[in-house]
Amino acid sequence: MYTKEFILNEVNSIRNDIGHEKVSIFIEELYFNEKTNELWIITEDRPDKSAIIGKGGWVVGKLKEKLGLQSIHVESYGDFLNKRYKLELSRKTIKNLNSNLTGLENLKKAIDDKLSNIYSFNFENYLNENEFKESGNIEAVVALSGGVDSSFSLILAKKLGFNPIAVTINPGTIILPKQFKRNIEKLCNELNVSHEYIKTDYSEVIKESFTGKVHPCGRCSKNTEKLVNEYAKSEKIPIVIFGDMLATGSQCINLQENSLYRLNLPASLSTGKQEIKSLIKKYNLDTFKGFGCPLLYEVHRKFPYMKKFSIQRILRETRSGALEPGEALDLIWSFYKI
Repeated sequence: MYTKEFILNEVNSIRNDIGHEKVSIFIEELYFNEKTNELWIITEDRPDKSAIIGKGGWVVGKLKEKLGLQSIHVESYGDFLNKRYKLELSRKTIKNLNSNLTGLENLKKAIDDKLSNIYSFNFENYLNENEFKESGNIEAVVALSGGVDSSFSLILAKKLGFNPIAVTINPGTIILPKQFKRNIEKLCNELNVSHEYIKTDYSEVIKESFTGKVHPCGRCSKNTEKLVNEYAKSEKIPIVIFGDMLATGSQCINLQENSLYRLNLPASLSTGKQEIKSLIKKYNLDTFKGFGCPLLYEVHRKFPYMKKFSIQRILRETRSGALEPGEALDLIWSFYKI
């Protein structure tokens, strides 16, 4: 329906109308989904992507209005090459496990399907249009915090047939506030997934955090992973699933101990934050600015230099492609509104 020449002319016309200079832009591919009224513009490189988006997103926003589209996605070809390579590594790693677990078999299919439709893959449409066999046994424990990444992981684990149980480590409201608990209850009810809270004492973590010498995220993550692993081993469940977005490719799944595997589900599918947010919207969960952790908020307020370590975490996700630069800036800016 749309041609490269048509889109380029429209982009430069809009740039001219709003006072942007005319530029030479190169488009690699166009993909239009008539069913969802969405357009994907794949540019040759990131500068071409920036030119189409425009300052503050003005150009792409006006293009969407002018063409009457539901949404326009602008990506660079180089980013897709990177994503394809990570997905191929994930596929190879999971296939090399030689596992007959239903969830892993379904995950391999999902990776294959995303690779064959990498430019315009949409998780919500994909899960609506494909029904996967569910395991008769509980194959995975999902570490569920109530945030977007872990919620996305639970949705995928359920839809991909892992027959999961969700577990939440509960150290108290300074780390797990009530709004996160509301998300947990809402999502587990919606998905018909069993859920358990594991009460624990993080007083030492909290005490150390308020000395200004220790960033809380590392200690919290380590303790949480240990407790979830112990739960899985006690219940003889073979996989623990985390919402990690950084451990992509060959590191998406690894053996912990005693045949217990850690699966970083969003990372295994080379998922970006926008893909996660798009699927989560369907479930009407509460969203939170920043990391949503009251303890981290207080540490930032009391010891502003600790923001540096939180920003390092954001930059790691940005370099990996999990976060777009604009999203990263919004997160970083949220620290300075404290």
